[in-house]
Amino acid sequence: MDMLVSTERLAEELAAPDLAVLDASLHLPMAERDARAEFETAHIPGARFLDLAGLHDPASALPGKVPDGERVARWLGERGIGPQTRIVLYDGSDLRSACRAWVLLDLAGLGNIAVLDGGLAKWKAEGRPLESGMPDHAAMDRPATTVRITDIRDKAAMLANLDDHREQVVDARDPDRFTGATIDTVHDLPGGHIPGARNLFFRDLFRDDVTYRPIPELRAAVAKAGLDPDRPIVASCGSGMTASVVLFALHLIGRDDFAIYDGSWAEWGADPDTPKETGPAS
Repeated sequence: MDMLVSTERLAEELAAPDLAVLDASLHLPMAERDARAEFETAHIPGARFLDLAGLHDPASALPGKVPDGERVARWLGERGIGPQTRIVLYDGSDLRSACRAWVLLDLAGLGNIAVLDGGLAKWKAEGRPLESGMPDHAAMDRPATTVRITDIRDKAAMLANLDDHREQVVDARDPDRFTGATIDTVHDLPGGHIPGARNLFFRDLFRDDVTYRPIPELRAAVAKAGLDPDRPIVASCGSGMTASVVLFALHLIGRDDFAIYDGSWAEWGADPDTPKETGPAS
């Protein structure tokens, strides 16, 4: 299964017994949208609600900390998803949150995970069928996985990187928050960025129909941001959500030497002792 699935391909495979379609929609509080209620109103036939908002480390005060493998396995098992099941993730979110779900499941070592190109918006625009209600699936036991912590960075690692510059840092937030021209209203913090970071706004990776841009255009966007795809990259954003969109784009262009700083600006920007920069990437 391709890691980026078209609406046409998904429509052809919806009835496959080894396929699970998961709605991974998640919205910012200011959007005043209820992902669960929207799913119950209309979703892709046979889809299951992932409840991505709850798939994080509950012991952390930060909003986007990666959960452990036991929680991931239990979360999927409760939704009737066995170890051999192929998974297609989609969302109806402005955050392109299916990519966040992809990163979490990839870090947990799952294979056969794909993202629906264009998401629910494209599915609806094409007049494809929808269902309502909350489907009930028999829970399944599945073994806990091991999360690949080597691809997760914490604040200490990001501070160390300021000295050795072993990894490039890319920030997926909009340019105004990155430069500090505006405050970060999402996390109620001043704008700015980690020193030395490059800015690649996640929305620039999509066409008007919310499908990913062609591979040559994605490569060009990475280069325009001042990133060398042949060197290690760490992605950051506000809380690890849209950083995942950039990581998925890097995966699409064939690069896998990357990591996520899941604390992101919610952690870095809130710490008075961390160095910050404003203005364009230097």
